[in-house]
Amino acid sequence: MDQAMDINAFEGRIVKMEVDYSATCDEKIPLCKEMAKDESKFNEALEILLQLEKQTRIGADMVSSARVLIAIVQICFEARNWNYLNEYVTILVKRRSQSKQAVAKMIQECCTYVDKTPDKETKLKLIDTLRTVTEGKIYVEVERARLTKMLADIREADGDVTGAATIMEELQVETYGTMDKREKVELILEQMRLCLAKQDFVRTQIIAKKINIKFFNDAEQQDLKLKYYDLMIRLDKDSSFIKTSRHYLAVVDSEMIAQETERRQKMMIYAVLYCILSPYDNEQVDMMHNLSKNKLLEELPVYKELLRLFMCKELINFDALCTVYGAELNTFDIFNQETSHGKKCWAELKNRLIEHNVRIISNYYTRINLKRMAELLDLSERECEEYLSRMVNAGTLKVKTDRPAGIIHFSQKKSASEVLNDWAFGLNELMNLVNKTCHLINKEECINNVMPMPVAAAATAAPSSS
Repeated sequence: MDQAMDINAFEGRIVKMEVDYSATCDEKIPLCKEMAKDESKFNEALEILLQLEKQTRIGADMVSSARVLIAIVQICFEARNWNYLNEYVTILVKRRSQSKQAVAKMIQECCTYVDKTPDKETKLKLIDTLRTVTEGKIYVEVERARLTKMLADIREADGDVTGAATIMEELQVETYGTMDKREKVELILEQMRLCLAKQDFVRTQIIAKKINIKFFNDAEQQDLKLKYYDLMIRLDKDSSFIKTSRHYLAVVDSEMIAQETERRQKMMIYAVLYCILSPYDNEQVDMMHNLSKNKLLEELPVYKELLRLFMCKELINFDALCTVYGAELNTFDIFNQETSHGKKCWAELKNRLIEHNVRIISNYYTRINLKRMAELLDLSERECEEYLSRMVNAGTLKVKTDRPAGIIHFSQKKSASEVLNDWAFGLNELMNLVNKTCHLINKEECINNVMPMPVAAAATAAPSSS
C-alpha cells in the first residue's frame, strides 16, 4: 500500500500516515451502524469500531480515525443512549496519541446533539461532559466557547444571573485566533450584558476595553454597534455624563438608524442634555462646540437654544429656565422624578446652571460683595459659599474670600505657560536691576579714584625746606 503524507493543522507539523484504512472504514462503519440498530448487537458494533479506532490511531490515519470517532458517537445518539455517549466521548479524548483533528471533528458532531436532548438534565450533563473534555485544548476553543454560552443561557433562564456571568467570565475570547471577529464581539457583548445585570460595573468596564470601536466602522456590524453603545450608556450614565453624551452621539452617527428620523432626534437630544449635565472642563466645552455645529440640531430649535444658553456669557435664571423648558424636559426618562437617576439629573442641571453663573460673574468682577453675589445667583449666602468652595476644590476658579468684610476676590486661573512667562519676566527684571546697581557702584568707584587730594592734605604731605 502506498504511503501518504498528512498535515496536522493544529500542530503545524507533517505527520506520516503509515497505513491507509479508508477502505476498511468504508466497509465496517456502515455495517456497524446497521448492527447497532439491533439492541442485542449494539455493544458488539461499538467493540468493532473501538478496535478499528485503535488501528487508525496507531497507523496515524487521521481522516479515518475521525470517521470512526464520529461513527461511534452517531451510533450512541441514534440509540438515544446518552450515558454511553458521555462515557465514550470522555474515553476517546483521553486515549494516547489521539489525533487532534479527529477529536475536533467528534466534538463538532457532538455539539449538534445538544439541542436534540430530550430534557434539561440530559442537556446539562452533555454540555458538562463536552466542556470538561475541551478544557485547555486550543483546537476546540471555539466549540467550548459556544457550549459555555449555551450553559450561561440556561443559568440565566433559571434566574441565576450571577452564575451565568461567572461562567461567561471564564472565556478569554479575545485571544481566540480561530474564531470569527463578529462572533468574538458577540460573546464579549454578552459578557458585558451579564456583568451589568449583576451590577459588576468595574468588570464591565474592563471587558468593554477588549473591543476596538474601529470594528464598528464596517457597515455590516451596525447592529452590534448599537448593542455595544446601548450597554455603554447603561454603564456610564450614572458615573460619567460626558461619556454618555459621546455614546449617544455615536448612535446618532450610526448608519443603521440613518432613516429613523425620530429616533435620531431623540438620541441627539440625549447627547445635548448629558453634555449640559457634565461638569465644566475642556472636554465638556469642546463637546458643546461640536454639538452646536451638528446639522441635526437645526431640526431641534428648542435644544439648540438651550445649548446656546450654557455656551454664552450671560446669567441664567433657574426659575425662568424651568418655566420655558421644564415641561419639555420632563417628557424624557433622563429627568423622570420617579427614578433616582431622574432626580440626580435634575439636581445636576441646577448645579451646572449655578456653576455657569458663578463663572460668568468671575469674568465680569475682580471683587464682589458676598451678599450681592448671592442675590445674582438667587441663593443664600451660605449656599453661595458652598458653591464657591466646591468650584475652588475642583480647580475651576481661583477665589479669595475676606469673610469679615464679606468680599469675594476673583483672580484669573493662569495656565502653566502663563506662570512660566511671568516667572521669566520677573527674573529678567531682577537681573536688569542687579546690572544697573553694579554699574552705579563701578561709576562711584571710578569717580572717587581720579578726584584731586584736598590742599590741607597736600601741604602735610610736602617735605620741609630747611
